[in-house]
Amino acid sequence: MFRHVPSNTVKVLTECLPKAIAVPHGRISKRSVDALSCPAGKDRVFLWDDALAGFGVCAFPSGKKVYVAQYRHARCSHRANLGEHGRLTPDEGRGEAKKLLGDVARGLDPVGQRRAARAVPLFREAATEFMRTHIAAKRKPRTLESYETLLRLYILPAIGSMPLTQIRRANISKMHSGARRPGAANRALTVVSSIWNWAARQHEDLDLPPNPAMGIERNPEEGHERFLSGDELARLGDVLSKAEIAGLPYSVDDTKAEAKHAPKPENRVRTLDPFSVAAIRLLLFTGARLREILHAKWDYVDFERGLLNLPMSKTGRKSIFLSAAALDVLATLPRLEGNDFIVPGAKDARPRADLKRPWEAITQTAGLEGLRLHDLRHSFASVGAGGGLGLPIIGKLLGHATLAMTAKYAHLDNDPMRRAVNQIGTTISAAMNREPGAEVLPIKRAK
Repeated sequence: MFRHVPSNTVKVLTECLPKAIAVPHGRISKRSVDALSCPAGKDRVFLWDDALAGFGVCAFPSGKKVYVAQYRHARCSHRANLGEHGRLTPDEGRGEAKKLLGDVARGLDPVGQRRAARAVPLFREAATEFMRTHIAAKRKPRTLESYETLLRLYILPAIGSMPLTQIRRANISKMHSGARRPGAANRALTVVSSIWNWAARQHEDLDLPPNPAMGIERNPEEGHERFLSGDELARLGDVLSKAEIAGLPYSVDDTKAEAKHAPKPENRVRTLDPFSVAAIRLLLFTGARLREILHAKWDYVDFERGLLNLPMSKTGRKSIFLSAAALDVLATLPRLEGNDFIVPGAKDARPRADLKRPWEAITQTAGLEGLRLHDLRHSFASVGAGGGLGLPIIGKLLGHATLAMTAKYAHLDNDPMRRAVNQIGTTISAAMNREPGAEVLPIKRAK
């Protein structure tokens, strides 16, 4: 196989060359190369070596001189640049020419191989095309945003400049182990795998190695599910009511110059807008995802049937069941003229972008620091599971595509198990204490 030439080589001339005209010959040495110059009126001049056929040096009007090797393949003459004089000595240039011409003698086409190597896309190029034609066109904006973030932070800095044919599992493993966030590292592996599979289908003519992201062990990830207790739900409800009416306290950085103009600490209270408070209540009363509530429009609400009919969600078309509490929130919420969204944003006809600031103020006041908005969805599911509603019903309410997605709440669906263990424990305790009515029957052996 053709050995790769040093990185300081210049571009390969890949066109078929006409038959050579009479050109000077002689021993290529430092003296002869230094003496070589391009005559006025010509664009280049060659000096060909007497000792090694096909090895030469080319001088340009600019004074630059390049070592070359010329050979014939498939009835065409090809010329390859080996490197610039100064970066290579005449002996080094002759050595590179011997390697290249030796490959030609074995039936290889070094120029064709170099041309093919240049045709192999870099991973960055494949990723850009994948994002444009596949993710941006067929996936949701949130997916596009997530992929772009993973590419920018983890993937492209590691392998973006590498040709697809040169990427190996070791490169991907190094990227994966070097990421500081275990979860993000795992998702980066998934993105690399998706891009690779797509590129393999698009470039079937390339001899790509097996998917280098396969077989790499994922980082262990701790579950982030948090369920609000009854006391925490009560505190959250109190703070939400207070946020709308009396307002919540806020802090000021006293080290900054503008702090002297801030109100006194006892007067630092801010009332939250009714839309952000309503959005938080709807998240808790419905178990919906954040974007499902923020991007919902009034046209989606069916008050008569108690449904929020979403034309598009993470799992496609979806109907969210609205409880009496959720319907009451919607019934008391004002509508803004010119904005169709239930939770309108600051700009006309746009939804609210996020709930970060109001949620931070609410959790701090309620003593629930670290609680995420998505934990409200988990809390909705935990109440249902603890109430013995059954995982299929909970999965339906949450809009899960499969029952496996609801399985993480199985440990909460424990009322029958608790009743059983209580019954067994009570019977055993009564028998041990010789209480009346306690009878422990022996287990009969199967015959």
